[in-house]
This record gives sequence, structure tokens and C-alpha cells, in this order.
Amino acid sequence: MHDPNLYNRQPSKIVVYSVNWCPDCRRAKFFLLRRKITYLEVDIDNDPTAADFVRKLNRGDRTVPMMVFPDGSLLIEPSNDDLVRKFSSS
Repeated sequence: MHDPNLYNRQPSKIVVYSVNWCPDCRRAKFFLLRRKITYLEVDIDNDPTAADFVRKLNRGDRTVPMMVFPDGSLLIEPSNDDLVRKFSSS
């Protein structure tokens, strides 16, 4: 069954597009875990449609982690400071 939050510019919950081997992806997901922020994770190495979606929103680049938020905003390769700013304003 297709989750309506996938491949959607305004999901109902945070979606993190990532790959398992990426240290920045692990860091960003750990940030969310430490703060008990729920999210849906999509491994673009195992989901070609997700990889295409990431490329579409990244002007052709397969850059991860990419986070899509319910308000329609994106964070692409966010630093911890970017994440702190995003979640302190929500």
C-alpha cells in the first residue's frame, strides 16, 4: 500500500530521505531520535521512486539527507545548527 506521505511536498508528518551508509543521514536521524521527534524514513537506495523524488527537489542531485516537512519546507544536508533552528521555531 502506498503511503500518502511519500513523494509528497506537504506530507502529514516529517519524511527523511536518506541512505544507510551516509554519516550525515545518521547524524540527522540521531538528532531527531534524541529529541523524540517522529518521522518517516525512506532509504533511497532501496526505493527508486524516492530517489527520483529527491532528484526532482534537488535540481537533479541525489543529495541526502533531505527532510520534507508538513509546512512544505525542506532541509537538504542540514547541519545540527540548521536542525536546532528548524525545531526551535516549531
